[in-house]
Amino acid sequence: MAQATPLYDLSPVSMGGNVVTLRQGVLPRHREYLSRWLEAGMRMGLFDAEITPTDSGVTNFDGTTPIEHVLVWVRENPDPAYMLRPQGMRWVLIDHLRNHELGSYASFELALHTIRPVLPLAETYAA
Repeated sequence: MAQATPLYDLSPVSMGGNVVTLRQGVLPRHREYLSRWLEAGMRMGLFDAEITPTDSGVTNFDGTTPIEHVLVWVRENPDPAYMLRPQGMRWVLIDHLRNHELGSYASFELALHTIRPVLPLAETYAA
């Protein structure tokens, strides 16, 4: 009699190697919200933001491909103060100056709200 393998025992080898990791990216709605958030936060010390594109032909030294992420500058420092990057279905906020993870958030908007709460969260919407 065949036994069923519990889900927690499934490894990429036992699943035939067809595991595709889910990784979200910066969508057009994220770009639009980032623009509105940055404009609203200029009076509160936000200076600039940049979305780094992912080059398909580039690999990191460890063989992984770079992840598209957002860098945020504040007036007080010439270096980026924050980095926001996708991790699975969440957004990780990092203190870029100290290389310290500040938190993991369910939405892009909530992560930006943590940096500077300049737009009401009620204006956020799901794609």
